[in-house]
Amino acid sequence: MNDKLSISIVGASGYAGGELLRLLLDHPHVEVRQATSERNAGSYIHFTHPNLRGRTRLQFVSVNELEPCDLLVLGLPHGGAMTRIDHFAALAPRIIDLSADFRLRNPDDYVQWYGKPHANLDWLAKFVYGLPELHRDAIRTAHYVSGVGCNATATNLAIYPLFAAGLVDTGRGVICEVKVGSSEGGNSSSDATHHPERAGVMRSFAPTGHRHTAEVRQAIRLAGAESDVHLSATAIDNVRGVLATAHLFARPGVTEKDLWRAYRQTYRNEPFIRIVKESTGIYRYPEPKILAGSNYADVGFEYDEASRRVVALCAIDNLMKGAAGTAVQCMNLIMGWDETTGLGFAGLHPI
Repeated sequence: MNDKLSISIVGASGYAGGELLRLLLDHPHVEVRQATSERNAGSYIHFTHPNLRGRTRLQFVSVNELEPCDLLVLGLPHGGAMTRIDHFAALAPRIIDLSADFRLRNPDDYVQWYGKPHANLDWLAKFVYGLPELHRDAIRTAHYVSGVGCNATATNLAIYPLFAAGLVDTGRGVICEVKVGSSEGGNSSSDATHHPERAGVMRSFAPTGHRHTAEVRQAIRLAGAESDVHLSATAIDNVRGVLATAHLFARPGVTEKDLWRAYRQTYRNEPFIRIVKESTGIYRYPEPKILAGSNYADVGFEYDEASRRVVALCAIDNLMKGAAGTAVQCMNLIMGWDETTGLGFAGLHPI
């Protein structure tokens, strides 16, 4: 008798879908039942995700061929889940959606940041924001969990402890620059992502107005504060990785010991958060390179007491802690399993 959790993935041909398959095929408690792709229906998964050659004989199916399962992961483009959520919910009692469709608690934020009203407000209220470091208890009892924005995840993990500890001069706002790899743009090419145009770049593509700003503001409100957030994004010549560099100002009288205390108290029991702030060595601050393929988030900071400026840093793999890895972490919490199950890979060095 097979007592494993049956899982299907909708939209499994994308990069995050491939990472989900990689993780779930090795997970001891689950069985991948189906994986959908309209473009690749009928072809073997390893034709699209060649690293999975010899690991599975699954073939992609059309979404119309989906059968009931225990948990459904949705990897559709933004807007693709909210209009079909009733259909998906009829197929599985638990859903994790990787898109932005159910991330924001305030419906007005969808109008401001995504340009149109949310299409299904009743369902919006049923989803829990899927960042375990901020919503672990709610995720444990949830049936519907949203994905996380990768740039928002890196920014939030960098700054949340400071807001939660009341150390930030909120009147001066937060300015954060995120440097991102090309996989953040997904697996659909365009003129801008064509290799001769994308290779070697340091291209600012969202100096203002980045949509993940709404998720950062939401996290700050969760910490009991209000602050302006100014997020900028720059594409660099990496495939994977996000490095968030946030600038904010501490309240008068705050010392570096206070900052250390805030980070340690917030993250001391977090299995995937590592504080990286060293006086010697090559990797003295968070670096995405060594996190490729892992679910870890490395967090660090520097403090200029004279100006009270804090530079808070966080590095992640955008496809892992920023997408598939966090989704599996949430699944483990929902099911009552050890949170780290299937997520022990530590990354590679050198790479």
